[in-house]
Amino acid sequence: MAKKRIMLLGPPGSGKGTQSERITKAYDIPVVATGDIFRKNISEGTPLGLKAKSYLEAGHLVPDELVIELIKERLLAPDTQNGYLLDGFPRTTPQAEMLTEFLAGRGVRLDAVFYIKVPKDVLVSRIAGRWICPVCNKVYHVTARPPKVAGQCDIEGATLIQRGDDTAEMAEHRIDVYNKQTMPLVQYYIDQGLLVELDGTIGVDALEEQIEEILG
Repeated sequence: MAKKRIMLLGPPGSGKGTQSERITKAYDIPVVATGDIFRKNISEGTPLGLKAKSYLEAGHLVPDELVIELIKERLLAPDTQNGYLLDGFPRTTPQAEMLTEFLAGRGVRLDAVFYIKVPKDVLVSRIAGRWICPVCNKVYHVTARPPKVAGQCDIEGATLIQRGDDTAEMAEHRIDVYNKQTMPLVQYYIDQGLLVELDGTIGVDALEEQIEEILG
């Protein structure tokens, strides 16, 4: 199977996480996510991890230059040589420009940047309807994936809870922040000729089939 270098963009509630899991399994490639990279480097006490930790503990954003250095190191690891899926990076146009420069220096480029588009009202409904089992972390949805007994986990029988950022008000805020930060990236990758816009309302399986059809 040919190498696949993919990026997924999509607001909270778009189904990006589900598609990320399916794509990486189908193409046997790792997810490259900044959160995972930060945690690994910090826990291992690497020089880059210690630098990132100092910013995070001070309540500051990690500078683009440090983020890209961590990403570069990850993309040079053995398990990414047959491809990877970028999730949560880049977050800004400067980060995207640094990534493009790094990849060009290695004579490669991304195969596709998928943007999963979903109307805001649908996103809010998806997020605000999510409930989680505090024991096994299984996720339910009041309409799309309800438990057999209202308010109870099918597996543990525990009372389901809702995360603080899964309220309608917080969902709207998260979506607005995402759009403000990420829409410039959408335009950047349109200009690069790499963006593929997908309809995130067509269903999980149909969306996966579209992605695999495009990737080949």
